[in-house]
Amino acid sequence: MSAPRLPLPRADSLTADQRRVYEAIESGPRGSVPELFMALLHNAELADRVQSLGALLRYDTSLGPRLSELAILAVARHWSCQYEWHWHAPEAVKAGLPDAVIEAIRQRRPPPLAAPDEMAVYDFTCELQINRAVSDETYDKALSLLGPAGVVELTALNGYYAMIAMTLNEHRVPLPDGAAPQLPA
Repeated sequence: MSAPRLPLPRADSLTADQRRVYEAIESGPRGSVPELFMALLHNAELADRVQSLGALLRYDTSLGPRLSELAILAVARHWSCQYEWHWHAPEAVKAGLPDAVIEAIRQRRPPPLAAPDEMAVYDFTCELQINRAVSDETYDKALSLLGPAGVVELTALNGYYAMIAMTLNEHRVPLPDGAAPQLPA
């Protein structure tokens, strides 16, 4: 990965607004302030709103961690976002996704998904990311398995993590010290 395009604010030199957001993130479900949010802290209000939406979409939807992490990995792979992959591949394992599924997504191969809800989430996510739209067949399958709230949440999750991937990639937010890129070029 190339050198970062912008400096990350240091925790010991934050403004009052930045400190408020930093502490909100640190005390929330993430438990720490990832580099992504340090980059976003160049605009404290933006960082606050982004982190609030992210917390909702990641921790408080009807999809649950298994389906959310599956979608997040598919988005991360679509955008070749090393940073997003670095943090979410271990979360996907914790959420119960098999290593073979994670590795297939990493290698851009169709993952061996058996559960109908997993197949619906993966197909929906890939179509949305690649085609910028989902076919009626794919949409109807997701709707029947996830319900109205689930497809709304899945669509929002796709948009959120695409925005995060773009932010990370374009500002070249670095992986944590010592971490090696995991996605093939």
